[in-house]
Order: sequence, then C-alpha cells, then structure tokens
Amino acid sequence: MADEFAKGLGILTGGGLVWMVLSGWYTTPGFEDTQLIGEIPGDLDTYGQAAIVFREATFWFVILGVLVFWVVIPALQQYREA
Repeated sequence: MADEFAKGLGILTGGGLVWMVLSGWYTTPGFEDTQLIGEIPGDLDTYGQAAIVFREATFWFVILGVLVFWVVIPALQQYREA
C-alpha cells in the first residue's frame, strides 16, 4: 500500500507543479486579479495553445492518476484478498 501511495503522491506533486507553472504563465493576468484560473488569452501562438492543451491534460492526469493509485488499485487488492 505504501508503494501506491508514493506513486500517487509523486503524480500529485509533479503534475500539480507543472499545472501551476503553466497556469501561472498563461492564466494569471496580474497579482491583483484572479490567479491560476483566470481567462485563457485569445491571442496565443501555436506553442501557447499547445501549452494550454498540455495544462488541461496535466490536470486530468493528476486527478485520474491519484484516484487510480489511491482508490482503485487498493480496492482491487482488497477485493482479491477477500
């Protein structure tokens, strides 16, 4: 169980850091405005659009990865033991 927890924690911290960096670069208009979840600018180039897609993919990777390693895999192991 500790192995799955460590993998889930690694996904949470690593993916969360990537998400926060990309969100800080692209969706934080200023320190007094909404931070990390602001509006996505409309005048992005190809690399900016790819970064926004990667930001969204990272968000879902973190959510699903943590759920798999902290809920699904331990539940399957408990089911197999029973």
